[in-house]
Amino acid sequence: MAKITNFTDNFTVPTMIRLNNDTPTDVLQNVKVGTMVTDTFSKTGMVESMETHDDGYHKIYTFELVTGRTITIKK
Repeated sequence: MAKITNFTDNFTVPTMIRLNNDTPTDVLQNVKVGTMVTDTFSKTGMVESMETHDDGYHKIYTFELVTGRTITIKK
């Protein structure tokens, strides 16, 4: 029987990304479906879908969570 000496060798712990107006653009662009995110206030969950568009003044990132909530960031 194999002995496990390091519990973390067998899986990766998902990281949670904080999304707010201070989040760097490269981090916002690298968020994928399935990523755990939070706005550090009341919206926390896994990303179900995301959308990016430009209104001429801001680039707007919209993240729909599996919980039904939406996090919107303007950069």
